[in-house]
Amino acid sequence: MCWRGGWWPTTTSGPLPGSSYRWPSRRPWSRSSSRGWPASVRPTDRPAGRGACTSRHPGTANSVSTVAEILVRAIADHGVTQVWGVVGDALNPVTDAIRREDRVEWMGVRHEETAAFAAGAQAQLTGRLGVCMGTVGPGAIHLLNGLYDAKKSRAPVLAICGQVPREDVGSDFFQEVANDAVFADVAVFNQTVVSIDQLPGLIEQAGNSALAERGVAVLTLPGDVGGLELPRKTPVPRFVDERRHAGPDDEALRRAAAAINAAGSVALLVGIGARDARDEVLQLAEQLSAPMVLTLKAKERLESDNEYEIGQSGLIGNPATSEAFSECDLLLLVGTDFPYREFLPTGKTVVQLDIRSAHIGRRTPVDHALVGDARLGLRGLTPLLEAKTDRRMLDKTRSSYESWQEQQAAFADPDYERKPTGLLRRKLDNPDDRVRPELLAAMIDRYAADDAVFTTDTGMSTVWLSRFVRMRGTRRLLGSFNLGSMANALPQALGAAGLDRSRQVVAFCGDGGLSMLMGDLLTAVSHELPVKLMVFDNGRLGMVKLEMEQVGLPEFGTVLHNPDFAEVARAIGMS
Repeated sequence: MCWRGGWWPTTTSGPLPGSSYRWPSRRPWSRSSSRGWPASVRPTDRPAGRGACTSRHPGTANSVSTVAEILVRAIADHGVTQVWGVVGDALNPVTDAIRREDRVEWMGVRHEETAAFAAGAQAQLTGRLGVCMGTVGPGAIHLLNGLYDAKKSRAPVLAICGQVPREDVGSDFFQEVANDAVFADVAVFNQTVVSIDQLPGLIEQAGNSALAERGVAVLTLPGDVGGLELPRKTPVPRFVDERRHAGPDDEALRRAAAAINAAGSVALLVGIGARDARDEVLQLAEQLSAPMVLTLKAKERLESDNEYEIGQSGLIGNPATSEAFSECDLLLLVGTDFPYREFLPTGKTVVQLDIRSAHIGRRTPVDHALVGDARLGLRGLTPLLEAKTDRRMLDKTRSSYESWQEQQAAFADPDYERKPTGLLRRKLDNPDDRVRPELLAAMIDRYAADDAVFTTDTGMSTVWLSRFVRMRGTRRLLGSFNLGSMANALPQALGAAGLDRSRQVVAFCGDGGLSMLMGDLLTAVSHELPVKLMVFDNGRLGMVKLEMEQVGLPEFGTVLHNPDFAEVARAIGMS
């Protein structure tokens, strides 16, 4: 059941609805934007399902609107259906406007970091703005890690943050922090509304900046601004999301094509930047008889039904990708900023196609740069290429990849531990006869829906997902693949489930990651979000343990004292 509190603006004096009591205009406990009401005067919470609050401000041209109402109408008009956050009285006018806007559902969470991760997940899945809120001081600060993940994932997110009233800014008031400084590095837009004359311009700039630059916009509202009335006929801000892509320069295409034609063999490294160029990438691989290495993020669009794919490289790679990089004459990078340069080959001719010129040559020296959209670039490049009929490298690496897959599948065999190798392994590292992570991941892959959304924590859970879960059908994949944060899988799953409660959402949670934001298991229950959480409970920070072993250090500080996670879930009503 979803519980939504009955909240009223607290920054102006006036009677409490349904009573004759008038709040003083200068009450010490609320002026500082503390989170919520004191227990003695808190309004009674009332149950509300999704979309239950349907009484809307009419919003006609002749009506008077507040700053908060205009802001909420703007995000609703853009198609935002949910706002994630924790209430607090600096933003009470905004949450009250959400309460009265039937197109937007308030998604209250237990920690603002969850709100930012969930909003970022929705932005990545839809391409539209994800929206989160954090009240003054600690509430806004708690958003920061999730916002950094959105930044590095290029997800358009609008963060609405509270601030102390304008007359108290700069006085070291209770809970005051300098939002402009706090969010300076993470945001492409970072402004504080101090006057109604700035609207609707600042709202439009915030939304448009996040959409155009695929990043984070932070809009700060002091506690006495959200409830200010705007002049009649103030227009509702509109966000524009029209990105025009261009292909590479014709001469650059000709030079790159000449180099590719001169090469004996070509290997492809394809990233998420080619997400919308699946057909073009497959045609290119066919024409060049080229093995295709995928980045982890590219699995969701390019792994399924791909006879040229040979898995991932890097820390979750396999021998086939190393063979392809070693034996090719030319490496063609398409839509990837793959960061692990130590896994990229040296002494090869390199062609790189990327929409962002800043990515060209960032990871490895590039001989031929193609700056432009992946789909348009490949459509311009492929007709210039001569077909390569020698399939020896492709066949060799595909055979190597298939052999490696068979070896991995053996670990996921339910009878594995009854066989000699499995019996020895069980004696060494599984005396308690726990379910093997390989088996668990493989079973999830077998039974999950073809349109399921998968999220994964950073660490060993990502290893199991990358090896045993195929992104067939229209499956989607989310993780903290650039920031590398822990604790992302649960909140990203909540965000995905919020978009469509009928769609299957499966989270691969590490025990360390889940325990960081475990309080937001309650959010799944409160908002009836049917997420499926698979907890890989190895009682330690497993990836860190491996990293220690690789450099010859003894394991230290990685062991975790965990609860029975299933019992925790049952205790809060998840089962």
